[in-house]
Formats: sequence, structure tokens, C-alpha cells
Amino acid sequence: MEINSGDTAWLLIATALVMVMLPGLALFYGGLVRRKNVLSTIMHSFFGLALVSVVWVLWGYTIAFGPDTGYGLVGGLDFLGFANVTGEVDDRYAATIPHVLFAAFQLMFAAITPALISGAFAERKRFAAFALFTVAWSTLVYSPLAHWVWAPGGWLRTMGALDYAGGTVVHISSGVSALVVALVIGRRVTNGDRLEPHDVPMTVLGAGLLWFGWFGFNAGSALAATGQAANALLVTNTAAGAATLTWVAASYLHKRKVSVVGAACGAVAGLVAITPASGFGPPAGRSSSASPWAGSATAPRCCASGCASTTPSTCGPSTASEARSGPWPPGSWPSRRSVESAARSRATSPRSAFSSWRLLRPGPSPASRPS
Repeated sequence: MEINSGDTAWLLIATALVMVMLPGLALFYGGLVRRKNVLSTIMHSFFGLALVSVVWVLWGYTIAFGPDTGYGLVGGLDFLGFANVTGEVDDRYAATIPHVLFAAFQLMFAAITPALISGAFAERKRFAAFALFTVAWSTLVYSPLAHWVWAPGGWLRTMGALDYAGGTVVHISSGVSALVVALVIGRRVTNGDRLEPHDVPMTVLGAGLLWFGWFGFNAGSALAATGQAANALLVTNTAAGAATLTWVAASYLHKRKVSVVGAACGAVAGLVAITPASGFGPPAGRSSSASPWAGSATAPRCCASGCASTTPSTCGPSTASEARSGPWPPGSWPSRRSVESAARSRATSPRSAFSSWRLLRPGPSPASRPS
């Protein structure tokens, strides 16, 4: 495949948008802590970006997206020190943008994830401990998890797990890690200080930058300037708006007053919630037989040898979006009925935790089945 200038330009912008989320997160957290801890809290996000940027180039990227070692757990060392990561297209990851741009886009995801965890130990961890934790967590947790879910050959991706823009790799991993860190460190020692946000406008400004950067986070995950990217942008904005309204309404019903901090937190909660599904359907839903790529330039295509032989090993991702969502031949996308059936099956049959995932795994299209 050749490099598409439009897709490349969009991914350059999306990468920059995700980077903007880091100063946004710094302001969001910085406004919520006490005045004496603002600079240290901001430093967690700023220094984390610098630290993970180097770790990702040296060894993080190859662990996450290197060719699978055979067990679906980690990548090989083919990309150690960004070796073999060039300005040419690599169809295993993105079909119309340079491989090095794909790696840079993924770098921003890797950088913001440890910064999300920093909110759990704000005001309670020394800087040296934070630096060591960031390097270790990025290497031992984030990179392997990214390989499981997004890389060709990852064991969760092979089972059919769907994570469009980081619900598992970014948000679940950082949320669980933050909970563990908070439990290990324990309660704050306040010495009588009031634990109130010291600068609410700073927090709201940070939430606004997060909302703005999230367009690159979700829409950029299409890895192309297509209708799927536009749809992801729209549902991202809709989810943030709906969550903000919900949080403000709940706050008013509970306390008869509107909370500005609550509105900012509601917007971020909506953005987090929509992320894993932002590329899989329009805001108002879709018919059970419609493909989420219907009418889109990113619709999955069959191999030259026919749809029946469309597999990751023989065909590779035929479009930019398949680098995230996996190979889905035409007609094999799960219908709403199959999803509901999978949910019922999982609820009534505890014997297999992955029973619903099996129903969602890609299969041959109707046209390719033997008559």
C-alpha cells in the first residue's frame, strides 16, 4: 500500500491532540490538590511524558507491537531502539500511514496512561519513587497489555476482544493500578488541612483540554481520515455532553446546587466510558444487519484469493482501521441479536468466562460459505 497524504496529515494532528491531553491532565489534577502540592502534581504528567517517550523508543514499542513471540503475550525484539521502524507503510499496523507515525501515535497513549494513575497517589509519593514506578509499570504492564489487545497475534485480540481506542489498555489498566496503589499507600495524613480543590478554574480548563484532545484519542484511532473517524469524533462529543448533563442533574437533585467540579468530572467520565466503543456505532444506534463501516472507505476488504481465506496470517489488515479492530470480513460483523444472546449466555452460564466472546469472533462471510 502507498502512503495516503490525507490520512498521514490527520494522524499527525491526532498525535498532537493526544499529546495536549497530558498538560490538560496536569491542570485537571493540579486544580484538585492543595496549593502546596500543585507543582509536584503537574510534574507527574509533564515528566511522565518525557520519561515514557524515551522508554517507548528504546524498548516499549517492540514489547507492545513487535512480531508475536508465539504465545500472544509480548512482542519480539525486532523494533528494539526503533530498529526497522521506518517511514514506509507496514500493512500489519496501518495501511496508509508511515510505520513511524503509527508508533508515534501509540507513544502518546503509552505516555498518558501512567499519568492517569498519578491521581491516586497525588501528594503522597516522592518524585524518585514516581519515576521508578512509571518506567516499571510502562514496561511490565502497559506494553504487554497493548500487545494482548491490539497487536497481531495478541491472545485477547485473537479471541475477538474489541477495544477501539483504549478502554482496556488505557483506562481499565490505569484504573485498577490506581486502586492498588491507593490501597498500598494508605490514607492521607492531612494534619488538619482541608482537602478541597485549591483552583477550580484550573480543573475546568484541564477538563476542557482533555475533551479537546480526546477527539484525537478516539477519532485518530481509525488510523485514517474516514467516515469512521468522523463518527468516532461525534460519539465522543455526545458522550461527554450527556455525561456532563447527567452529573449536573444528579448533583442538583442531591444537593439543590450545581457543582462546577462535578460537571468537569462528569465530562471526563463520559469520555472514558465511550472510548472502547467509539468506533463501533453511530450515536443513535444501528440496525442489526448494518455494518459499522457501511458506506465507508474503511470497509474491510477480502484478500485477492477470496473472502474465505481472509485471515490475519495470510492477509494482514487490509485497512488502517483493522490494525485496531481486527479482520472482519464483510457480513461477519456481529449483529445486535448475537450480542444480546451472548450477554444472556454469559449471565446464565458461569462455566466459561469467554462464552460471549466466542460469539463475537469473526467468521466467514455468507457469500463465502459452501452452499
